[in-house]
Amino acid sequence: MSSRLSGAGAPAAAAQYPAPMAWLAAVVETARPRQWPKNLLVFAAPLAGASFGRDDGLGYGLMAAGAFVAASAAVYFVNDVADAARDLRHPVKRHRAVASGRLPKPHALVVAGLAITAGLTAGLAIGEPRLSGVIGVYLAFSVLYTMVLKHIPVVELVLVASGFVLRAAGGAIATHVPPSGWFLVVCSLGALMVAIAKRYTELAMLDDAAARHRPVMRWYSAKVLRLGQRAVACAMTGAYVLWALGEQNPWMRGWHLASAIALGVAIIRFDRLTARTSGKPVEDLIARDGVMVYCELAWLTMFAAGL
Repeated sequence: MSSRLSGAGAPAAAAQYPAPMAWLAAVVETARPRQWPKNLLVFAAPLAGASFGRDDGLGYGLMAAGAFVAASAAVYFVNDVADAARDLRHPVKRHRAVASGRLPKPHALVVAGLAITAGLTAGLAIGEPRLSGVIGVYLAFSVLYTMVLKHIPVVELVLVASGFVLRAAGGAIATHVPPSGWFLVVCSLGALMVAIAKRYTELAMLDDAAARHRPVMRWYSAKVLRLGQRAVACAMTGAYVLWALGEQNPWMRGWHLASAIALGVAIIRFDRLTARTSGKPVEDLIARDGVMVYCELAWLTMFAAGL
């Protein structure tokens, strides 16, 4: 067992574990725990509304976050099974647990089924079947993306972005905090900006090999993706400023306009980081770069002060 794992390119630390521990490590790795913080988007609507809505809203929000963790993990398991052969040709993704053979495909699909069940039943557990409906839509979009839509340019970007928006919608439903129109516009444009940035960094890093890993990349050019990312970023910032200007209370309007400056600086920093094509995931650029984190904290502080 250990020789097979080593031959598949498994990390040295995993090879030291007994077989069950190696299997568990492969499951956790495939579930992408580094991606879980994006599920905190379920708290976006309560944050924007300065309210957790229903009694014990924080607990319901945490339940919604857990449901999306389970659902998104299921998607990763299914995607890794579907893309295993292609991942083997990728310089980084060939080390994934399914592609390298450390996690057998049938095992990955069984774990995915359990995660789907957990995600769908979370809404019923808190007496909010609409949350289960949103999770169901997220899973359906993800399956369509994996099977068909990931090969259609632009459409696949919208599908990737929709996952972020559905998280925010799920949190709004779970906590009973209705999102505003401006909130949905800003969230949608921000999600689309991140989706375009993911494609740009992938294309810049792999160049001609990008299409072999992700066939839809043959339809994109680095220049067009770069322009698209910047155009959407400008639209998002404009929508945020218009939302801030719409505040009737001078105190709230002032702080929220000030927070738009911090948001703009964060977007400029994000633009510079994606230009470096370091090979790091876009999520790491957002959450692990010191300047970005300072900008995000400055934005959050001013935004909260305005509430």
